[in-house]
Amino acid sequence: MKKALLKAAIVHGSKIVAADGAARVVLENGFVPEAVIGDFDSISEATRAVVPEERCHVFDDQDTTDFEKCLSLIEAPLIIGVGFLGGRVDHQLAVLHGLIRFAARPCLLLGKRDLVFLCPPDLRLDLPVGSRFSLFPMTDIRARSDGLRWALDGISFAPGERIGTSNEVCGPVRVEVDRPGMIVILPAGRFATVVRALADPQAPRWTFQ
Repeated sequence: MKKALLKAAIVHGSKIVAADGAARVVLENGFVPEAVIGDFDSISEATRAVVPEERCHVFDDQDTTDFEKCLSLIEAPLIIGVGFLGGRVDHQLAVLHGLIRFAARPCLLLGKRDLVFLCPPDLRLDLPVGSRFSLFPMTDIRARSDGLRWALDGISFAPGERIGTSNEVCGPVRVEVDRPGMIVILPAGRFATVVRALADPQAPRWTFQ
């Protein structure tokens, strides 16, 4: 986890929550976590000793990932996840699963190269023409769009059948989907724009968990 990514995320939020052993990385980068959440199977005693006991939230169950445990407890207009992209593929797939399972918790994953988030019911973004705009369905989904070079209207998306990667922005973007399960992947340089859109209290959101 790069300090630059942490700093970029903190600009848009005042509190840091660490998923289990990530508490060590947070401390090494000069920050103190507001909370540490997980099954605590990867946090050292030395790290735990630095974090006040009341900030440690331990879950014994092995049926959910530490990321999902965090999503289950955090209530915020937008959760920004750092350190979840660019590592092991199985971990990244588990994180995508978590985004869908907790669709009512808006969450934006920030990586060195990409931004990843679950598409809300009605997404509106003002992005530079020519920007990369990728969509990857995790289930059967119907969608429609404005502002994309290849429109989504009338297309049935499904993993193993039809995906929407490497599309391109050609105007103000609007994407509507009929259910949670469409993953949006954008260049990391669009971070501030996406934060504003997802954190907007007036923006449509999934209302179940």
